[in-house]
Amino acid sequence: MRVTIGRLAEITGVPASAIRYWERHGLLPLPERQSGQRRYPPEAAERIVLLRKCQQAGMTLAEIADFQQEQPRRQAMIQAKLAEIDQRMLDLEHARQLLAHAAQCGKPDIVACPTFRQQMAGW
Repeated sequence: MRVTIGRLAEITGVPASAIRYWERHGLLPLPERQSGQRRYPPEAAERIVLLRKCQQAGMTLAEIADFQQEQPRRQAMIQAKLAEIDQRMLDLEHARQLLAHAAQCGKPDIVACPTFRQQMAGW
Protein backbone atom coordinates (compact mmCIF):
# COMPACT_ATOMS: atom_id res chain seq x y z
CA MET A 1 0.00 0.00 0.00
CA ARG A 2 1.40 3.39 -0.98
CA VAL A 3 1.34 6.33 1.41
CA THR A 4 1.25 10.10 1.05
CA ILE A 5 4.22 12.28 1.89
CA GLY A 6 2.46 13.41 5.06
CA ARG A 7 2.00 9.84 6.22
CA LEU A 8 5.60 8.96 5.28
CA ALA A 9 6.81 11.97 7.28
CA GLU A 10 4.74 10.82 10.24
CA ILE A 11 6.00 7.24 10.03
CA THR A 12 9.68 8.22 9.78
CA GLY A 13 9.68 11.35 11.93
CA VAL A 14 11.29 13.27 9.05
CA PRO A 15 9.65 16.49 7.82
CA ALA A 16 8.02 16.38 4.40
CA SER A 17 10.29 19.26 3.36
CA ALA A 18 13.35 17.04 3.98
CA ILE A 19 11.78 14.22 1.96
CA ARG A 20 11.16 16.59 -0.96
CA TYR A 21 14.72 17.96 -0.63
CA TRP A 22 16.20 14.45 -0.80
CA GLU A 23 14.07 13.70 -3.85
CA ARG A 24 15.31 16.84 -5.62
CA HIS A 25 18.91 15.81 -4.94
CA GLY A 26 18.41 12.23 -6.15
CA LEU A 27 18.78 10.60 -2.74
CA LEU A 28 15.26 9.21 -2.86
CA PRO A 29 13.61 7.79 -5.95
CA LEU A 30 10.82 9.94 -7.31
CA PRO A 31 7.48 8.56 -6.13
CA GLU A 32 4.49 7.73 -8.22
CA ARG A 33 1.80 10.37 -8.38
CA GLN A 34 -1.90 9.85 -8.00
CA SER A 35 -4.07 12.89 -8.69
CA GLY A 36 -0.93 15.02 -8.36
CA GLN A 37 -0.05 13.67 -4.90
CA ARG A 38 3.15 11.79 -4.17
CA ARG A 39 2.55 8.16 -3.24
CA TYR A 40 5.38 6.20 -1.69
CA PRO A 41 5.93 2.44 -1.50
CA PRO A 42 6.56 0.84 1.91
CA GLU A 43 10.32 0.56 1.24
CA ALA A 44 10.56 4.37 1.07
CA ALA A 45 10.42 4.46 4.89
CA GLU A 46 13.42 2.11 5.06
CA ARG A 47 15.35 4.32 2.62
CA ILE A 48 14.58 7.39 4.74
CA VAL A 49 15.75 5.64 7.91
CA LEU A 50 18.98 4.77 6.09
CA LEU A 51 19.42 8.40 4.97
CA ARG A 52 18.94 9.65 8.54
CA LYS A 53 21.43 7.11 9.90
CA CYS A 54 23.97 8.14 7.27
CA GLN A 55 23.50 11.79 8.23
CA GLN A 56 23.84 10.96 11.92
CA ALA A 57 27.07 9.13 11.08
CA GLY A 58 28.41 12.37 9.64
CA MET A 59 28.05 11.60 5.96
CA THR A 60 27.56 14.47 3.55
CA LEU A 61 24.80 14.41 0.94
CA ALA A 62 27.41 13.63 -1.73
CA GLU A 63 28.71 10.71 0.34
CA ILE A 64 25.18 9.44 0.86
CA ALA A 65 24.62 9.61 -2.89
CA ASP A 66 27.83 7.61 -3.46
CA PHE A 67 26.73 5.14 -0.79
CA GLN A 68 23.69 4.34 -2.92
CA GLN A 69 25.73 3.80 -6.11
CA GLU A 70 27.22 0.69 -7.66
CA GLN A 71 29.88 -1.25 -5.77
CA PRO A 72 33.17 0.37 -7.01
CA ARG A 73 32.01 3.93 -6.40
CA ARG A 74 30.43 2.98 -3.09
CA GLN A 75 33.57 1.15 -1.94
CA ALA A 76 35.80 4.16 -2.63
CA MET A 77 33.55 6.41 -0.53
CA ILE A 78 33.32 3.82 2.25
CA GLN A 79 37.09 3.42 2.48
CA ALA A 80 37.60 7.20 2.62
CA LYS A 81 34.88 7.55 5.27
CA LEU A 82 36.36 4.74 7.38
CA ALA A 83 39.76 6.48 7.34
CA GLU A 84 38.07 9.74 8.38
CA ILE A 85 36.22 8.00 11.21
CA ASP A 86 39.41 6.32 12.41
CA GLN A 87 41.09 9.73 12.60
CA ARG A 88 38.13 11.24 14.45
CA MET A 89 38.22 8.35 16.92
CA LEU A 90 41.92 8.95 17.54
CA ASP A 91 41.27 12.66 18.03
CA LEU A 92 38.46 11.88 20.47
CA GLU A 93 40.67 9.48 22.40
CA HIS A 94 43.31 12.20 22.74
CA ALA A 95 40.65 14.63 23.93
CA ARG A 96 39.44 12.04 26.45
CA GLN A 97 42.97 11.53 27.75
CA LEU A 98 43.50 15.28 28.04
CA LEU A 99 40.27 15.82 29.95
CA ALA A 100 40.81 12.80 32.20
CA HIS A 101 44.25 14.07 33.14
CA ALA A 102 43.07 17.68 33.54
CA ALA A 103 40.30 16.51 35.89
CA GLN A 104 42.84 15.14 38.33
CA CYS A 105 45.87 17.40 37.68
CA GLY A 106 46.70 19.86 40.42
CA LYS A 107 48.81 22.17 38.25
CA PRO A 108 47.37 25.69 37.85
CA ASP A 109 48.39 25.69 34.17
CA ILE A 110 47.69 22.35 32.48
CA VAL A 111 50.16 23.14 29.70
CA ALA A 112 52.96 23.36 32.27
CA CYS A 113 52.19 19.89 33.62
CA PRO A 114 54.99 17.45 32.70
CA THR A 115 52.59 14.51 32.41
CA PHE A 116 50.34 16.46 30.04
CA ARG A 117 53.32 17.59 27.99
CA GLN A 118 54.46 13.98 27.73
CA GLN A 119 50.99 12.93 26.52
CA MET A 120 50.99 15.69 23.91
CA ALA A 121 54.45 14.68 22.69
CA GLY A 122 53.17 11.15 22.20
CA TRP A 123 50.29 12.30 20.04
